[in-house]
Amino acid sequence: MSKKNSSVNLNNGFKNYKDLSKIFLKFKNKLDDLDKSKYVVAVSGGPDSLALVALTRAYTFFKKTKFYYVLVDHSLRKNSDKEAQNVKKLLKKNSINLKILINKKKIIKNIQSEARIIRYNILVNYCKKNNIKILLTAHNLEDQVETFLMRLSRGSGLKGLSAMKPLSNINSKVDLYRPLLDVKKKYLIKISKSIFGTYFKDPSNKNTNYLRTKIRSLKKPIENSGIKYEQIFRSIQNLSSSKNTLDKYLDKIFKDLIKKTKGEILINFVKYKRLGKDTKISLINESIKQLKNNYYDLRSKKVDNLINNLEKKEFKKSTLGGCIFFKKKGNLCLKVEKH
Repeated sequence: MSKKNSSVNLNNGFKNYKDLSKIFLKFKNKLDDLDKSKYVVAVSGGPDSLALVALTRAYTFFKKTKFYYVLVDHSLRKNSDKEAQNVKKLLKKNSINLKILINKKKIIKNIQSEARIIRYNILVNYCKKNNIKILLTAHNLEDQVETFLMRLSRGSGLKGLSAMKPLSNINSKVDLYRPLLDVKKKYLIKISKSIFGTYFKDPSNKNTNYLRTKIRSLKKPIENSGIKYEQIFRSIQNLSSSKNTLDKYLDKIFKDLIKKTKGEILINFVKYKRLGKDTKISLINESIKQLKNNYYDLRSKKVDNLINNLEKKEFKKSTLGGCIFFKKKGNLCLKVEKH
């Protein structure tokens, strides 16, 4: 599609396409409700993120809002810098400026997990420097179902199986918003092709060493068996509703049991022992997040091992999530592990 025609689409909110117009109107309503003057948009060059770029760009024709487009280059692949520059050039053709931030920290193990954590840290720091409170990402319906199936394979409980929330708090200054969680990937591909004429493929998406890639390959056989992704998505929404109720209960527990002092966290161990296993897992994760300012929970199996160790009479200390756990004056104490 020519630049002129793509501009017309952005100008009119995709009215040339009935299905895409509906997606834009839902997207517009979501951002209207947030009512922020500026956002950071996480860009990768894939069809999902390019569709998000197009939707946010179209939004500026209806409301004066500033969007900062940012791509994080981890330098994990030989030509990643060229790939990033190609995305920048593509957006520049449509008068969209892309900021490329390079990760200088080496990633040796748990590549996808570590890269994700570092990416969010870089994006959040960029948000803080520019006094921006909302980070937008292009997670879609398929991403949500894949996350659910990955966590299901790991034996996750209610919290994990409710998958990703549309709006979640990264830290005290920045929130993460996923406005496309209810949108199918095929529509995002259609938007990116309609506006930009193309999109870029990440070679790592075909790497079968990653669990997400293996899960993604199951979509066709799952749907051919009669189980549609939309049905799984509705189940996720129901689980999420139940989790919201649980979260209100957990917030009270956290306030009652967790005390943060200089460089450490204290958990009332007498009250802790009265809690059920799931609540203990949530409490441990929350304590680590408060101490380390982490966004993601640790895997349940690792937390479960710590909980089992805490129940042993000979327990002295243990490490988890970069924290040292030990008992002190009737409390379970956490300190950041020093390397």
